[in-house]
Amino acid sequence: MPPAAGGRIDALPDGVLEHILGFLRADEAVRTCVLARRWRHLWKSATSLRIRHVAAGEHVRDLREFVYHLLLLRRGAPLQICDFYFHGFDDDDVPRVNLWFRYAVICNVRLLRLHVLPSDGRGLLELDDLPLVSQQLRILDLQFVRVRSSFLNFSSCPALKHLYCEFSEFSLSSETTTRTTISSDSLEHLSIVDSAFSDSDGSVERSRIRICTPNLLSLRLRRLQGKTPMLVGDMPSLVQASVDIDDNCDDSCRKLLDPNLDCDCESCGCGWSNNSGQGELGCVLLMGLSAAECLELTSVRSMFIFKRDLRWCTMFSELRTLTLNEYWCISIDIGALACILERSPVLEKLTLQLFSEGYEHKIEMKGTFSLMERSSAISEHLEEVKIKCDVVDERILGILKFLCTFNIHACRVIPYHGYIHWTLNKSSLWFNV
Repeated sequence: MPPAAGGRIDALPDGVLEHILGFLRADEAVRTCVLARRWRHLWKSATSLRIRHVAAGEHVRDLREFVYHLLLLRRGAPLQICDFYFHGFDDDDVPRVNLWFRYAVICNVRLLRLHVLPSDGRGLLELDDLPLVSQQLRILDLQFVRVRSSFLNFSSCPALKHLYCEFSEFSLSSETTTRTTISSDSLEHLSIVDSAFSDSDGSVERSRIRICTPNLLSLRLRRLQGKTPMLVGDMPSLVQASVDIDDNCDDSCRKLLDPNLDCDCESCGCGWSNNSGQGELGCVLLMGLSAAECLELTSVRSMFIFKRDLRWCTMFSELRTLTLNEYWCISIDIGALACILERSPVLEKLTLQLFSEGYEHKIEMKGTFSLMERSSAISEHLEEVKIKCDVVDERILGILKFLCTFNIHACRVIPYHGYIHWTLNKSSLWFNV
């Protein structure tokens, strides 16, 4: 018995078939032209274009001819999604990839991905230093590319909501007279991970790149090389942000490792000066993050940005969830931790990830505050304090004792049947291990 007409894929309208073809790799979609006469040209109007290496290590040069004819025969048909995934490129491939990239923009693509894995010791693929112009582009995802000043001006992309950059480089052109700025009034989600900020000659950039995105909802800056980006202007809609400053950052001061050493850097402000180096004044990060509801702020010990920023930062008036690492707790008086807690009047949850590698930890302690004699220096809404660590040693005990000062005064910390019993004068904090 022949299958019912309603169950055959040929019964679907062209628009649905063009959408389905978009889930295939471009070479697979093209092969459907041999299925039947109706399918001969459907691939040319597929709503998504996925140009990817088929075999491991496939080079841009292996796809040149195919991509050239593919784009020529499509004749600018509209796109919703366009993916470019390549493994390696030659110098003469750079203008080709740029042309393909701009072709997708002209086709009113909404989601554009470009991932070009370097090979043969070659550097990153450099995108043309021209601004993108698109009324439809909503998501831009870049990996292993180098971009310059003009490209980062997204004012001509009014629909852009998401920008993701990973394993990439932001380069300040030596000819520019203005500061390099990632600017967009429409952007809502920005993520820059494992990337670098440098001069046009590849050296570490002396001026900070700036981020001007007033309508941002989420921000992720992690493991960046060079100087920490400066957040410019208010971001009143910011919901969550995660900033991780590691050893690759240039904002370090040896005095933070050893207070007996002299400060030899120009911008940390260890001498309590207002100079932030190279004529830059004011707060780099925390002022821009002050409207966030959820913050994760971590740093290695030698970096000064967070502690320096506390001098300029106002209240975190919307902050409800805060995650910090040992960076905030390693000074003698734990002043940085005290400062940020005192400036978070509606804080509800505090998590301290202490002396652990990444997000892995062996011990988790969870505490709640007694309603008695709560310190007025911290949020009256604080309901939960978590401490995550590998071992309860003298460093951890010192931090527990410090936290007690926000209630009444710490008396002692003792282990008790799988719990850490945090004893206070008139109330107790119980930490379940």
